[in-house]
Amino acid sequence: MDEENFFSSLSKRLGFSPLHSSHASTPPPPSHRLTMAALAPSLSCVHAVRSARVSSRARVSKPSTRRPSLVTHCMGPEMKGAIDKFVTSNKIVVFMKGNKDAPRCGFSNTVVQVFKSMDVPFETVDILEDEGLRAGMKVYSDWPTFPQVYLDGEFFGGCDIIVDTYKDGSLKEAVDVAMLG
Repeated sequence: MDEENFFSSLSKRLGFSPLHSSHASTPPPPSHRLTMAALAPSLSCVHAVRSARVSSRARVSKPSTRRPSLVTHCMGPEMKGAIDKFVTSNKIVVFMKGNKDAPRCGFSNTVVQVFKSMDVPFETVDILEDEGLRAGMKVYSDWPTFPQVYLDGEFFGGCDIIVDTYKDGSLKEAVDVAMLG
């Protein structure tokens, strides 16, 4: 599926106005494969991401620490807006390598197994489908690695934080609060 059709189907899912497409007969991708990868306008943000300072460890990133102007510059306002809407409209979102049905790295698999063991619904976005999305998410979250977990619209952490908080019980509390919110 080309980028224009993918963006159009994602726009519809996120509630945006549909784009005009010359390939209107192409059906949208299956929902389990739907990602925001085609929203990345270019790979121009890779340089900015590599030169940006990224915090070493954080549990929850406040929106003000995400360097909004750099995020918008790297991702473009459409992509940033779509990601903002996606993470706030889903209680648990994991930006990962692969998806929950087929994780493509051990850390991503660990996070998936934690959430599956908790029997909670969660969405995944495969960052391997688009280098621009992958690079942009590092700036968006101010976190250098994947997976990246968002609870109730806020960045929570990566695999190590998920495992630590799962072990000490605070992840269950955070998920319970997110599911009620």
